[in-house]
Amino acid sequence: MRGCRFGAGLLLLFSASWFGLGAGFSLPTANRALLEAGGGGEKYFVGTAGKPWTSGQFGCVRTEGRQLHEGLDIRCVQRDRKGEPIDPVLAAADGTVAYVNLKPSLSNYGNYVVVRHVVDRIEIHTLYAHLASVVPGLKAGQVVKAGERLGTMGRTSNTRQRITQDRAHLHFEICFRAGQNYSAWHRKFQVGTRNDHGEFNGRNFLGIDPAPVLLAAQQGGTNFSLARHLAMQPEMVRVFVRDPRFSWVSRFPGLVQRNVAAEKEGVAGWEIAMAFNGAPLRLIPRTAKEVPGADRIRLLAVNEAVWRNHPCSKLVVRRGQAWTALPAMEDILGIAGF
Repeated sequence: MRGCRFGAGLLLLFSASWFGLGAGFSLPTANRALLEAGGGGEKYFVGTAGKPWTSGQFGCVRTEGRQLHEGLDIRCVQRDRKGEPIDPVLAAADGTVAYVNLKPSLSNYGNYVVVRHVVDRIEIHTLYAHLASVVPGLKAGQVVKAGERLGTMGRTSNTRQRITQDRAHLHFEICFRAGQNYSAWHRKFQVGTRNDHGEFNGRNFLGIDPAPVLLAAQQGGTNFSLARHLAMQPEMVRVFVRDPRFSWVSRFPGLVQRNVAAEKEGVAGWEIAMAFNGAPLRLIPRTAKEVPGADRIRLLAVNEAVWRNHPCSKLVVRRGQAWTALPAMEDILGIAGF
């Protein structure tokens, strides 16, 4: 089957509407310890109950490395007379409010806000959770500027083990939204399970480590590039999807790498470089000749060193000398519309 032409088909992706932010991200609270030598340690991060501050970082930092924490738990620096946090929570970049949850009983994030951004032609979201309160009137569709107040730090959640006062923090994420039609996917493949947050269900988000993004943005200023930052991140898997119009290409054109052969012969599908949790890092158009066969999804390569360093990853498994994609990877691609 002949693929679509690369040149004409992708020119639309680079239209003026995709030239969003020029600069990067700013800190989401007044806590600036992250910028200190050594990354701030326990002055910036809050660990889980009975665990060290490192469990408040991003990555495989929970349950002896088997559980993923997709954000940062940022320590408060201001409290009222009763010891409750009063730190303002600020938008980390210019963007548009995408979702506001004011029913803490419906999420282990408690009260939370999601903001959509376009940075380097990449659609990205930031998430601010466990808020004590949200700015009155804040709603989806509202434009916000970097540094604008979204709410007040707190410790709201629906988890059985409540967040204690001493562990009050902001849970902050920088993440990709995997798909634009998650609700439909959920109804079809998660029959009998609730989806209280529509397109902003946690399963629909793929986080990247916010700490190095925030540091690089502070150090680079207007020279910071999210696309360049992502291109330098270690990939764990390469997978091919036989779909010339794979949805990530239209929403993350800043991740697309040029392939002269595909420009000449047409695109049969996309080679996707993924981080250990499935977050996209690079998108490469491929011709039918470059990936022979008829497989809709083909696992191309696995970086074993990255796999070993991330025991919480659920994307692939090795059986003998062969690597196999796990259902979690297929779910991510399915949510993305493939």
